Amino acid sequence: MMVEFAPLNIPLNRRLQTAAVFQWVFSFLLLAQCCVGIFLMLVLARFWLVIALYVLWLYLDWETPQTGGRRWEWVQNWTVWKYFKDYFPIKLIKTTDLDPRYNYLMGFHPHGVLVAGAFGNFCTNHTGFKELFPGLTPHLHILPFWFRCPFFREYAMCMGLVCSSKKSVTHVLSREEGGNAAIIVIGGAEESLDAHPGNLTLHILNRKGFIKVALKRGAHLVPVFSFGENELFLQVSNPKGSLLRTIQERLQRVMGFALPLFHARGIFQYSFGLMPFRMPIHTVVGKPIPVLQTSNPTQEEIDELHKKYLNSLQELFEDNKENYGVPEHKSLIFT
Repeated sequence: MMVEFAPLNIPLNRRLQTAAVFQWVFSFLLLAQCCVGIFLMLVLARFWLVIALYVLWLYLDWETPQTGGRRWEWVQNWTVWKYFKDYFPIKLIKTTDLDPRYNYLMGFHPHGVLVAGAFGNFCTNHTGFKELFPGLTPHLHILPFWFRCPFFREYAMCMGLVCSSKKSVTHVLSREEGGNAAIIVIGGAEESLDAHPGNLTLHILNRKGFIKVALKRGAHLVPVFSFGENELFLQVSNPKGSLLRTIQERLQRVMGFALPLFHARGIFQYSFGLMPFRMPIHTVVGKPIPVLQTSNPTQEEIDELHKKYLNSLQELFEDNKENYGVPEHKSLIFT
């Protein structure tokens, strides 16, 4: 295979964009493991006072990821996130105003491999969320696993990330004066295994927990579709029923997160590596679906609202697909 190297005269701005995305990929794939390694090194080096103080901190702070987290605006404003956003680039598109007197549960689709659009739009302050939706505070929910990693959990919360548990989502949506937005990647880890370029398969038909929470809290539902999310990486072919897919699904059930075998480009060449392709991401926020608070929703009410959400998501996709390069004949596939 011929390797296509990047030219030497690339502008500094683009090199900084590449560096910003490299540190993000590293953070996503290896930073948690590095943090665990540092913690173990401190134990082996017998820094008992440091270990004792941090363990005490963990004991006192353990529930914070489930009670709104601890965002730090300074971290979300880092210039590195501007370069990260410009690498693809990532753009946030509003279709209607969202009244900050209400709380919202936003369903993000599709998962993609590394959820770049969700992170760029809802964990950094460089794509205009505050300006587009004044008065709303976004909370991106991720797997509880990440908040069990020492040191890494602190960094994750600084970015506005919170736990994806029922308790955490309920807490975010319980703000009496409104103004909170819980962002949930509905397809979850399982959907990342279908994140192939051009694929529009969404794992949603049997996912109704978010509907039940929205009903119980009276949070308005908002579908969000991120065009370009599945175009960032290539995956090793893993059709349903294949040996690779079977292994991936079993590992996902055991560990709680998926292991897609993906690749794209490198830092100094375009032929192979774990850096995403420079493909635009357009994250479109749809119209809210009003939800009347129901303390004990019936299965019929849950199914009815779920169907309404699917119709709204389908409409959002169909209304915008031509604007962002999706062929007219292609439609969403719900599984």
